[in-house]
Amino acid sequence: MIAIIDYGSGNLKSIRNGFHRIGAQALVTNDKRELKKADVMILPGVGAFGTAMGNLKKYEDIIHQHIQEEKPFLGVCLGLQVLFSESEESPGVKGLDVFSGKVVRFPETLPAEGLKIPHMGWNNLNIKRESPLLEGIGSDYMYFVHSYHVHPDNEGVVVATVDYGVEVPAVVAQDNVFATQFHPEKSGEVGLEILKNFLKQAL
Repeated sequence: MIAIIDYGSGNLKSIRNGFHRIGAQALVTNDKRELKKADVMILPGVGAFGTAMGNLKKYEDIIHQHIQEEKPFLGVCLGLQVLFSESEESPGVKGLDVFSGKVVRFPETLPAEGLKIPHMGWNNLNIKRESPLLEGIGSDYMYFVHSYHVHPDNEGVVVATVDYGVEVPAVVAQDNVFATQFHPEKSGEVGLEILKNFLKQAL
């Protein structure tokens, strides 16, 4: 079963529809019993880091258990950011700490360089290393909407970046955990290929 965590902070319909378009049924649920049974778990998200972590508090143990059991896990957008230790957006709020590192705001100097904050729209990937998530994917354009980006302590988890005044991690992965800063479900056919690649990890 593919379970999308409904914690009150996510593009639930769009990510569910993305999986539907590739022929996969995904359950959107806030039921802990259902989430515990999930073979595959998706953590979407839009909004603020602190609010998201407040809402995720009751699901933290389930998320960590899922990951520890080496089941496929995918974070999307804010769902990537909350996998890290902390964020400048919400000082003092602890993230899920699956990846060690901090979420930082884009430099305030970007508008002077003609780059708006938030980073909104299409940007092309720079592949850093191989990952099953990006099998068959190259310097393709993905759809982004975010004002903060992750700064991992271990650069080895970064699979792909984009350039937006600074180098922005766009895909991070380690073992069974994958996460994208962009929205694959809103990134056309290439984005759907990424969802297909992710589901292959569950076979």
